[in-house]
Amino acid sequence: MSMVSKLLILFWLISIFSPSYAEERFQHLGKTAEQLSQLPQWNLSISPTGEGLPEGQGNAIQGAKIFANQCAGCHGPQGIGASAEPLIGEVGSLTSDYPEKTVNSYWPYATSLFDYIRRAMPIDAPFSLSADEVYALCAYILSSDGTIKEGLELNKETLPQVTMPNRDGFLAIYPDHH
Repeated sequence: MSMVSKLLILFWLISIFSPSYAEERFQHLGKTAEQLSQLPQWNLSISPTGEGLPEGQGNAIQGAKIFANQCAGCHGPQGIGASAEPLIGEVGSLTSDYPEKTVNSYWPYATSLFDYIRRAMPIDAPFSLSADEVYALCAYILSSDGTIKEGLELNKETLPQVTMPNRDGFLAIYPDHH
């Protein structure tokens, strides 16, 4: 057998037993995401008016416990930042020499906080929190800067009623023309 034949056989054996040959056992990129996108929790859109908010409720005391277990590792024990951005503090800083964009200093709608936490947090397990846990985390974050009272229970009726400190700090892309 010639050296070329031996090399061809060796190449063939390597290609059969290489990891790329086994890839057919795994789903192609995109297929899993497509299937996941059909699940109801991925298709939950929440508007600033609260349309789309699920049933559930939570308060800041409950949220503090969840924050300590699920969020403090990245956002710091008081939510003022660690490996992830700060969530709490700096209300009123946007017009200062050192503006800080935190939930209470920047975000215009409390419903956006619910939507973001539900879809993206914790970073290693999105959609793992129940609606009650997300409402409680929202209550904790919002009460930490006095945006809401600590005892207020947030739910699909009360969360959209929260007036964020910077609600009027944004301009509409398409303002009403009357």
